[in-house]
Amino acid sequence: MISPGKGVALMTTSPAPTVVLVHGAFADASGFGGVIRELQTAGHSVVAPPNPLRGLAFDAATIAAHVGAIDGPVVLVGHSYGGAVITQASAELDNVAGLVYLAAFGLDVGESCASVQQPFPPSLLASTSYATAFDAPGAQRGPDLYINRERFRETFCADAPIDTAEVMFATQRPLSLAALTENATAAGWKTKPCWYLVSENDNAIPPAAERFMAERMGATTKSLAGSHTVFIAQPVAVAAFIVEALHDVELIKAGVEAPKGEPV
Repeated sequence: MISPGKGVALMTTSPAPTVVLVHGAFADASGFGGVIRELQTAGHSVVAPPNPLRGLAFDAATIAAHVGAIDGPVVLVGHSYGGAVITQASAELDNVAGLVYLAAFGLDVGESCASVQQPFPPSLLASTSYATAFDAPGAQRGPDLYINRERFRETFCADAPIDTAEVMFATQRPLSLAALTENATAAGWKTKPCWYLVSENDNAIPPAAERFMAERMGATTKSLAGSHTVFIAQPVAVAAFIVEALHDVELIKAGVEAPKGEPV
């Protein structure tokens, strides 16, 4: 596990939860820009640490180190593969007050991001991603995965402007194949309240798989008509969903049962 140094900027003494945004594969934290601005304008503390995308256990330990450095409650928000990371990272973190999934993997113990999708029709990503000819640097084994240029926008961010999608393609961060196939060894959603945002037009994770994971974890659930990266096209709506989760966390802290949201 990576140990934070002295004077880490993540420290906060605010009694309100800090929102920690964890990005997924083929991206970095800059995609959260619109959501971060909305949350900060509303007065919420937000950090978005880098997710290494090298392997589930390693990535979860990295995020856990960041979260463990925060003095106060945290609401962890994961997108896509970032959901698998927050699921594992949160299991042993006492300061995590809730988990928010944005079109994300909420794995059970013994599942991988690949295996949990097997019962569902394959997403477009299955045919538009490709493996490198070389082993993934820093990963335990196997190649890195990228999305090809011709269908990147359609697969990943169909509702983003074309010029934005071109930049996202050029700057995409690969996911190691090892990370995609590594099984989870812990599931924080079993003991922590959860919220799930389903992207109904997702071409990277089957929406049916998202609804399955949301229902299984008993998450407060909402659906948006958007792509896999709906938070880029609709940052106001996604930030509002996160704020609802923050409000529910306060209700739970006060001993009031929070609403469960839409049926899935």
